[in-house]
Amino acid sequence: MRYAPAAAALSLALALSASVSYGAARSPTPAAAEMLAEGQAALQSGDTNGAIDAFESALTLDPGYTPTLLRLAEAARANGLQGKAIRYYREALDREPDNVDALAGEGSALAEKGAIAKAKEKLAKVQEECGSATCAPAQSLSVAITRGPILRVQTAEASIPETATPQAN
Repeated sequence: MRYAPAAAALSLALALSASVSYGAARSPTPAAAEMLAEGQAALQSGDTNGAIDAFESALTLDPGYTPTLLRLAEAARANGLQGKAIRYYREALDREPDNVDALAGEGSALAEKGAIAKAKEKLAKVQEECGSATCAPAQSLSVAITRGPILRVQTAEASIPETATPQAN
């Protein structure tokens, strides 16, 4: 019984320090950081498939590092895969619900798909989280909304309708 107050104080101190370290931003593992750098370089050089491969490797090496999902989403958007990017942004938001970069990215991907009304809802959330309309994520989302949906270029073969050939009488 005489150790109960000391044990309670010690457990409270450990719980407090554990919760502080859990909420703090962390760095990726060294191997994942290397893959993230490789993916970022590939993305900047225009190699979106190489970037996606590197980012997926980084996610495998350190699955708990949320910024990797944001990089994957960015690469998917650059590759024209807005639906896949939205899925990555939503996974990041499941982990960190108030991540303004994920909110803005999801809104931009929605705008690129043509869901302007939903993108405007995301813009309002981003502005609320930032506290102003002039923060960088809010401005980039606003530009994406203004730009509107990305038009898909079709090949001639994709637009030829299949019709029955006329028969001679």
